[in-house]
Amino acid sequence: MKGKQLLFVTYHDENFGEGLSYAVDLAKTMEDSIEVLMIFKRKVFEKLEDMMTAVTYAEAGEHKTAREMIDEDYKKKDEDYEGKVSVIKEKCSAAGVAVNVSAAATDTVAAVKNMLKQNSKIDMVLLSPSITNDRNITSKELNRLVKTASRPVVTMARNIHAA
Repeated sequence: MKGKQLLFVTYHDENFGEGLSYAVDLAKTMEDSIEVLMIFKRKVFEKLEDMMTAVTYAEAGEHKTAREMIDEDYKKKDEDYEGKVSVIKEKCSAAGVAVNVSAAATDTVAAVKNMLKQNSKIDMVLLSPSITNDRNITSKELNRLVKTASRPVVTMARNIHAA
């Protein structure tokens, strides 16, 4: 291994695994490991206090607190955060790719910037289809990320099947 990493960014929702196969294949080809960043996405007008708290924790690099918030959200939906992390780790392990999973409770651009500051090994950012589809990240935000990331930023789209 070169000691480099691909940063795969996804939301913690039900589509968390979209694009993971591509990220794993790319990492394997490039002999990189993967850093998975799961973004805790709240509804726009949900409690302002929760969002401000999440931003504060994310800016301070408090990934543990972000994971706890995601875990709490999963429990409300009767889902399992650790189970989803296990799915990611098993998929990567089966392909022989080392993986680390982090969580953030802030907007995507701020979370990616924070991760890039904390981890100089990252040489490429992969945004999953759940991030790029359905206007989850605006073109303005994406342009801002591309300009400030100082690394290639790759966006993925869902396959569209014609009926």
